[in-house]
Amino acid sequence: MSAATTVNVASAAIPENKTKKVSPSLIAVYVVLVVLAVVWLLPVIYTVTTSFKSVAEFTSNAFNFLPAKWVLDNYMMLIEASASYPVLNWLGNSLIISTVFAVLSVCIVALAGFGYSRLNFKYRDTLFFVLLLISMFPAVVNMIPQYRIIASLGWVNTYWACIIPGLGNVANIFLVRNFMKGIPKELDEAAEIDGATDFQIFTRIMLPAIRPILIVIFLFSFTGAWNDFLWPTLVFNDINKMPVTAGLQLLSNQMGQYNQMGSLMAATCMAIIPTLLLFLFAQKYFLQSLNITSGLKG
Repeated sequence: MSAATTVNVASAAIPENKTKKVSPSLIAVYVVLVVLAVVWLLPVIYTVTTSFKSVAEFTSNAFNFLPAKWVLDNYMMLIEASASYPVLNWLGNSLIISTVFAVLSVCIVALAGFGYSRLNFKYRDTLFFVLLLISMFPAVVNMIPQYRIIASLGWVNTYWACIIPGLGNVANIFLVRNFMKGIPKELDEAAEIDGATDFQIFTRIMLPAIRPILIVIFLFSFTGAWNDFLWPTLVFNDINKMPVTAGLQLLSNQMGQYNQMGSLMAATCMAIIPTLLLFLFAQKYFLQSLNITSGLKG
């Protein structure tokens, strides 16, 4: 083999270094995303760092982003003053409310979605679109009659006041209904030939197929109930039965002084931890659920 041939073979074996050009529009998108991330993260980071500042440091230099000395005084104060500020009790109340609400929401939404997508009854589609129309009304419009109903049932200062009203979320029913419509009806027909009832079709065929979307509904329902602010402040006035959002509102009124902001930030950080842990442990299920066809095989 000649030297020229060897050079040609060697040059052919080495791939060309092709530089991929980045479009200006993609750069603009990244810039916008970075700016939005900074806007969202800076207040959270400042809240966390402020919770570890001493009262003297905060009053002397509140705008110092990082504390000169990291202390746990604000957290210890909240724990020691649990009789006046039962933050741990508020967290427990929110955990019970959010968990029960999320579980019941998944059960009710799954059954309603199955009924509107698979069962044939008179005026089915008309009823569903009437529900969609009603759901377009602002939620604040329903608060006065909703409160009167809760009061007449004796549910003020009880968990049921925050659990029952929002269970039949029409948006979640719409999501499950459309998800089920993507599942072939041949599966239902084959099961009916084998003698399966509607409930068996729902439990053995539909539930495994729609598991990804049910996980999303559980996550959104839990975080929605945990972060709900206005309604809990209306139906709770007992300090020991409040969820954490209503408790933080009460705490902000009592600790609104400038030199107590560190303790308020510490309580806020304690309220963030459960939902943050939920996201960290459930993010793989959340990402899996973004694929709306992941429940179907073949």
